Amino acid sequence: MSNVSLQDQTEHSRHIPVLLNAFLENLDPFSGVWIDGTFGDGGYSRALLEADVSNLIAIDRDPDVNKTAKSLSLKYSSRFQFTLGEFSKLDVIANNHGFESVDGIILDLGVSSMQIDQAQRGFSFQKKGPLDMRMSGVGVSAYDIVNDYAENDLANIIYTFVEERLSRRIASAIVRERSKNLIDSTDKLASVITTCIRSPKYGKTHPATRTFQALRIYINNELQELIDGLEAAERILSPKGVLAVITFHSLEDRIVKRFIQLRSGNSPKGNRYQPMQPQEMASFQKVTKKALVAKDKEINFNARARSAKLRIAKKIKSNGHPIKRELLRFPFLNLETNK
Repeated sequence: MSNVSLQDQTEHSRHIPVLLNAFLENLDPFSGVWIDGTFGDGGYSRALLEADVSNLIAIDRDPDVNKTAKSLSLKYSSRFQFTLGEFSKLDVIANNHGFESVDGIILDLGVSSMQIDQAQRGFSFQKKGPLDMRMSGVGVSAYDIVNDYAENDLANIIYTFVEERLSRRIASAIVRERSKNLIDSTDKLASVITTCIRSPKYGKTHPATRTFQALRIYINNELQELIDGLEAAERILSPKGVLAVITFHSLEDRIVKRFIQLRSGNSPKGNRYQPMQPQEMASFQKVTKKALVAKDKEINFNARARSAKLRIAKKIKSNGHPIKRELLRFPFLNLETNK
């Protein structure tokens, strides 16, 4: 299979599929039934359909993707099925489409470019809009958290999900500001966070980047969704089926890395804080020893690729035991706020 150019990637899609060429190069040729668990603007789905997979099941919880899904459904009606839902239930969704197993799964995690570009979704501090950040459009929003949650809970959310060392200072500033005026827009929240950064040399990104990311992860329950999705993938993949996951921040990547490590029969060495775990029979095998990262050409074309990592593993056999959350270093929150 020839490489898909970066120009080709953007020709039909507002969301540039990160690490698409690396994915195609390492797994070509493609065949059988695949699941695109994070459909977005259809970049990976389109590439898989053009690679002649026999069937593709696409999943996304964002109702805004329906238009793109319908266009692919018209073009590939016999091979493409779309479900509005969560990829944590991808095994159930595949069963509902009549498949007992699948041959490959791709998960491109995080928020898509098209979601960031829509100011009304409230994902980005770079665009003035309402504080929302809900991928599905339902449930607790960023506005609710910023204006209603206890200061300690705000600090814990910001620290737990992005390890922001100024989390308590930021939470305190938010509570002070909302006591005077409700924080109801992305630019207002970004402004409050910026006042907490006293040194212009603090980090290389905008001061609000990590706080916005933490709120989004919490609101959409992204890390729990990821673990449930990895376990669902293990259940539905056929022997020699492939799991490919693209991550964009350290907590996501840590979970995926350790899941593949543990399911490959390589339990981490014990220490005084965590006793050594018995080795499990391997259910996966690494396809790439290390995470694949974007090349300079792709980063120059798409800055979002800078933090992306692609990990690929092949299923060997089923493992009927659920994975222990503590071994994945899953961050647990105990909040005071009555949600």
